[in-house]
Amino acid sequence: MSPAAERTAETPDPLLLLPLRQRIHEQRLGVRALHLHRPGRAPLVHRFVDDTAENVYSVSKTVTALAVGIARAEGLLEIEDRLVDHLPAPAGGYGEGVEQIRLRHLLQMTSGSPVTCFVDIEREHPDPASLFLATDLVHAPGVRFEYSNGGVLMLSRVVTEATGLSLRDWLLPRLFHPLGILNPQWATTRAGHTWGATGLQLRSGQMARLGDVLAGGGTVDGQALVPGEWVAAMHAADSLVPTGDAEPESARYGHGIWDCTVPGAWRADGAYGQFLLVLPAQEAMLAVTSHLEGRGGAEILRAVWQELLPLL
Repeated sequence: MSPAAERTAETPDPLLLLPLRQRIHEQRLGVRALHLHRPGRAPLVHRFVDDTAENVYSVSKTVTALAVGIARAEGLLEIEDRLVDHLPAPAGGYGEGVEQIRLRHLLQMTSGSPVTCFVDIEREHPDPASLFLATDLVHAPGVRFEYSNGGVLMLSRVVTEATGLSLRDWLLPRLFHPLGILNPQWATTRAGHTWGATGLQLRSGQMARLGDVLAGGGTVDGQALVPGEWVAAMHAADSLVPTGDAEPESARYGHGIWDCTVPGAWRADGAYGQFLLVLPAQEAMLAVTSHLEGRGGAEILRAVWQELLPLL
């Protein structure tokens, strides 16, 4: 769907979203836009601010996970492949244990690598992928969850190594253009590689179209963009790993997605309250963009569960 078509398909927010909107206002939850999509019905949209392209933060990770599924379907990789079978050793060789990392571990944040790229010395490294490959593991892969931008960057690098294109450019004809996302900006490392983990800039309606991919099992408007079996595997019970987080909404992580406390629900999740909520029991997908600083995004999720779900 083109951006113009997207605008004409939107329906002004009816009373269905009113209780959620009121709670957002009363609790100052920083929400910028809501997009409720349900099969066979026009999207319901409410914007609290102008719709400009903004960083969707770790929703980017879910897009990278979708890219892995597309690459797998094209025969470029398997998730049980070893990382070292896709990327050459850096100068000085691989770090201790790195040869044990499989692509599945990178998807599930269980690589055991301490290179998470959340500190400046790693994030601003001339080649953080080489740093990742050269650094000794602190845990055996698969043993412990640790949230990591570095691991997702490695998935982006695997796609680039296999295709000769940046992750962003490789996805243009496969995912972005079919959704009407014509020229998305995606942050790169100093070496010019798509970060994969963060930095994708989208308008709220564009992000919602990615939510349609998730909710549609990889198919949007009759076009299969991602294999349905892959989208199912992203949130399957045997893909979810315990995170050790005390927040119930952050207790289990899958292949680039989070499990939710609402039975059957799962989500893409970015910092400051960016969400793509897939709600199978309600036959709905809710996209939320926000800027909520200093408070957990789970407050927004609980507002959705309590104010919107009973009305669906």
